[in-house]
Amino acid sequence: MKVVRIIARLNVGGPARHVAWLEAGLRRAGVKSVLVAGTVPPGEADMSYFAASLGVTPEIIPQMSREISVKDAVTVWKLYRLLRRERPDIVHTHTAKAGTVGRVAGLFYRWLTPSALWGRPRPCRFVHTYHGHVFHSYYGRLRTGLFLFIEKTLALLVTDRIVVISAQQYREIHEEFGVGRPRQFAVIPLGLDTEVFAGWAARRERARREWGARESDTLVGIVGRLTGVKNHALFLEAAALYKERFGRRGVEGGAGGPGALSVGRVRFVVIGEGELRGELEARARALGLADDVEFTGLRNDPENFYPALDVVALTSLNEGTPLTLIEAMANARAVLATDVGGVVDLLGATAAAATASGGDGDNTRGWRVCERGVMVRPSDAEALCEGLALLASDSALRGALGERGRRFVEGRYSIARLLADVGRLYEELTKARAGAADTLEDLERAEARLKGD
Repeated sequence: MKVVRIIARLNVGGPARHVAWLEAGLRRAGVKSVLVAGTVPPGEADMSYFAASLGVTPEIIPQMSREISVKDAVTVWKLYRLLRRERPDIVHTHTAKAGTVGRVAGLFYRWLTPSALWGRPRPCRFVHTYHGHVFHSYYGRLRTGLFLFIEKTLALLVTDRIVVISAQQYREIHEEFGVGRPRQFAVIPLGLDTEVFAGWAARRERARREWGARESDTLVGIVGRLTGVKNHALFLEAAALYKERFGRRGVEGGAGGPGALSVGRVRFVVIGEGELRGELEARARALGLADDVEFTGLRNDPENFYPALDVVALTSLNEGTPLTLIEAMANARAVLATDVGGVVDLLGATAAAATASGGDGDNTRGWRVCERGVMVRPSDAEALCEGLALLASDSALRGALGERGRRFVEGRYSIARLLADVGRLYEELTKARAGAADTLEDLERAEARLKGD
């Protein structure tokens, strides 16, 4: 089996790590695979080092980038030539831009062959993985409509399987936006190296000392690219509301009810880099948070910084399944996240004990306690502040949510499971192709015999 895997760029984020893990793992399993990537634009951090640490060196097409450009025609041509050179059994694209140029090149590769004249295109299967989608919260109405039309067309013409990473993502992409047919879809959740986070408790004290945090302090962190769709501004607004209501010392009793514990100082940590860093730092100062929020920049040691945190927040407007939350849960951290994309699959249903914990379960407040975290209404700073107050005031609830999250992730999000799922998908596709080829050859032989008779 030979695979060509295409991703638009190896920038910091879940998709880059996902394809690196896939490449390294499938190669060890005997799959011949080539990783193709574009360039990381200015303002985004390059994550090629992560692929290199796994022994994966991508083939770079410099013209391939995130934005629409006249260079896309060159990208398609180069990908077409690469496919002709490699002659893959499967082409697997990841992220929106790579999915477009990769499948357009694949359409040419499949049909620009003499045998296509008698109905025998090149025998290659095409898979596209949605790590997220750009059907809302990224662009304006016209541009979003164009992208949706392109995705529907490519799903119809040149896609054998559409991979989504959560059941909720399937509901959004297929049922809400109408992309693809049900039989095209496969739900394959993300996988990560959970062993890296084993023993997080032993690293916690040292990690907190790095930030000067006392045992009684509550550290609330947000991890991700500093870009618009991640909506870090909401995190800062909620932090300002929290400080206004409860002060730096936090809340005693408060939202957590009679059983809540008092807390020391509540501090906020922004981990990541991106084009909005300067704007967000200015916003933090304007909100009076200069002494309460620390911007750490990019950190490449998640096994060290997650254990230091007490709460991990996510404020995105649009998500697939956020790897940052999976990593937080692997470290038994309590999570506080907006109700977007695959977050609902990670956090689970409203917890039976929600009422006792301060959440009534009907979401009239804009937040609710779920099985493995606290879910809040998107773009609602008030709800985010209240959810934060609940978690900051109740260490027992944080511990219970974190432990349930850890068990959930370890059981469902391992690399071994990811590799097995993708391997089965590839085998299914190549066997189906071989079966179709055998059937065609049988028909041709039967036709020859009839002519002979």
